[in-house]
Amino acid sequence: MANTKSAMKRIRTNEIRRQRNKEIRSKVRTILKKFDATVEAGDQAQAQEAYQTAVSALDRAAAKGVIPSARASRKVSRMAVRLQALGA
Repeated sequence: MANTKSAMKRIRTNEIRRQRNKEIRSKVRTILKKFDATVEAGDQAQAQEAYQTAVSALDRAAAKGVIPSARASRKVSRMAVRLQALGA
């Protein structure tokens, strides 16, 4: 157990950040699943809308440090390829 005031504060801070990160990561996963479902359904209009939402969520998560920016970029790129294939 922590002995100093600063160590106790770090424990509290880390827990708050862990909860925030968990919530953001969960939301991003849900949004990505919705994008996958719309692509599988073949609806281009809904897929485009889901793509915009997913890109926004990934960028926000990367900006907050929840996920690495390279991972966000890779996912956005792969989603764009799938969206283009749907339109072609």
